[in-house]
Amino acid sequence: MCGICGVIGMERTDLAEAITRRMMEALWHRGPDEDGLLVTPSAALGMRRLSIIDLPGGRQPVFNEVSNVAVVFNGEIYNFRQLRRTLEGRGHAFRTNSDTEVIVHAYEEWGEECLREFRGMFAFAVWDARSSGASGDAAQGARIFIARDRLGIKPLYYSSANGALLFASEVRALIASGCIAPRVAADSLESYLLFGSVAEPSTLVEGVFSLPPGHCVTLAANAPPSELRSKRYWDFSDAALHAEGPCPKTFQEAARQLRPLLEETVRDHLIADVPLGVFLSSGLDSTALVALASRSQSDLHTLTVVFPEQQFSEAKISRETAKHFKTNHQEMLLTPGQVLAQLDEAVSALDQPTMDGLNTYFVSWAAHQAGLKVALSGLGGDEVFGGYSTFTTTPRAEFVAGMGRWAPASLRRLTARMAVKIAPGDAVRKAAAAWRSPEDFPHAYYFTRILFTPSRVRRLLAPYFESVEQRGNGQATDSVWRQRMEETARQARRLDSFTSVSCFELQSYMVNTLLRDTDSVSMANSLEVRVPLLDHRLVEFVARLPKGAKYRTGVPKALLVEALSDVLPDEVVGQSKRTFTFPWELWLRGPLGVRLSQDLANLSPPLQPYMNPRAVRGAWQNFVIGQANWSRPWSLYVLNEWVRRHLTGAVTNTSSDATALRPAVAGGVSNPRS
Repeated sequence: MCGICGVIGMERTDLAEAITRRMMEALWHRGPDEDGLLVTPSAALGMRRLSIIDLPGGRQPVFNEVSNVAVVFNGEIYNFRQLRRTLEGRGHAFRTNSDTEVIVHAYEEWGEECLREFRGMFAFAVWDARSSGASGDAAQGARIFIARDRLGIKPLYYSSANGALLFASEVRALIASGCIAPRVAADSLESYLLFGSVAEPSTLVEGVFSLPPGHCVTLAANAPPSELRSKRYWDFSDAALHAEGPCPKTFQEAARQLRPLLEETVRDHLIADVPLGVFLSSGLDSTALVALASRSQSDLHTLTVVFPEQQFSEAKISRETAKHFKTNHQEMLLTPGQVLAQLDEAVSALDQPTMDGLNTYFVSWAAHQAGLKVALSGLGGDEVFGGYSTFTTTPRAEFVAGMGRWAPASLRRLTARMAVKIAPGDAVRKAAAAWRSPEDFPHAYYFTRILFTPSRVRRLLAPYFESVEQRGNGQATDSVWRQRMEETARQARRLDSFTSVSCFELQSYMVNTLLRDTDSVSMANSLEVRVPLLDHRLVEFVARLPKGAKYRTGVPKALLVEALSDVLPDEVVGQSKRTFTFPWELWLRGPLGVRLSQDLANLSPPLQPYMNPRAVRGAWQNFVIGQANWSRPWSLYVLNEWVRRHLTGAVTNTSSDATALRPAVAGGVSNPRS
């Protein structure tokens, strides 16, 4: 697990190295164990390493036998041992025992098609100088191949500056390069307020974007960034619709075939040369991981975060689970005073603002305090097996939105207001939004996930929308994040009602919020988090099943329960669905709320041109009088604080060196350095 970064297409190698080193320094927390650097006339690639596998031999960059192909890599390839045997059989010679070296030789053997062979979470950049001319001119013929894993477990961001392409594992590293102006991407504010996080491929920083999950890029090392074209190599809907071989038709048959796949997936995710544990809550997904992992690893470590507020604490069931499976269990008590004391540190750990990320920050902090370097998480179980309420509310939202398209706009506005007044609450508020303005989103699913309704967002961002209307350029509706929403909706329409919600969840809430948060805040604590239930083979297996083979009315995650019925404790299976959440509602009515109210009364300067301060203060006041959920003022607090910390006072390097960035031209030979 690492942080990677680089500069491509820069003429001056000394400047490329200096910029890359600045980004590497900003990624120190992702890899405090060691660093590595490759500098050539055409590119500079850097990394920071958190050593997990082959501690002495896995230093990066890792090269092939003749040092004309190299890689910097963030993630884990779980089937690296099998791939190594295959590649050795084809004549490749290995010098380390790391999974990183498999990427180099797999790329040599299969080119871009190597991505189809990898099982794991990854973002990497390959430097390929094999196509250089007879003179060995690496700048003339070298290529860079960049890729991100299928589900987007590991992030990768990019931007351009004066003709050079910059990439990094974190947005903040690109800011630290000194080449990217730290300006708010105004159109991304709308996405954040709608959903509590910025939707991919946008970020909150102008000109910085993410490489989408399941995409790759091949670029000549001396080509300008304008030539960058990403290519999709994996598509959820295609994977769901194109099964290889016979597909189970019945619920029982599907469960029988799922069981060994679950066992193998968890077993592979346990490979590590450092202390490893499992985040354990009272829920089904983490319990399933513990049940399977305890069969492969003795003295398994489990960790639960507990609270003084007993109605939120999951201590009782998690203790019983740990006792049942004989794990080395540890509890970390988290009080409102601790949260308040570490709040600044937690917000600073976020790579982008999010209403949800601080939960994972404190869990990761607790794991680090417990001495863990790797932790397994149950993320993905709800999305893949149907644990969310969205699997039932999305069809209802579709019905309401469909009816709304036939009703006059004036009637919709009037009845929507009446409904919210008569029956205030999140469910009615979301349904009213779908009825009032069904055209706001390309699919009704998105109404089930809104934080602020579209009409409320327009009030919060009144100055921004007024400026857009004055310019008349349609900027507010043509954002790249909206284009991705359209693409996801197109994919989902090809699928049955159950699988379509999985498609939406995996490509929106999961990648935009849960995975991004987990990556940034766990790595802020130098912790690697693995997500076995998002193994792409498992995701594809469930996606390809007919609805009747994976769904039971009124039974969340019925297929997972059936597949593990002999190992799951009855008290976990029989309990009502509950979401792991912190007692924010209670905490915000104490000293933490005083902190929020003071902060929201003072918008950070970069937000002032876009946001309506009266509407921001109103969100807090509505919470105080019980007319709004805690998540709304909390999301505004995190946004304001994140912008204040990361986009206020940062200065772009305007020296003559920085302005010299331009596409590289043919240069002399430079030996790779690590």
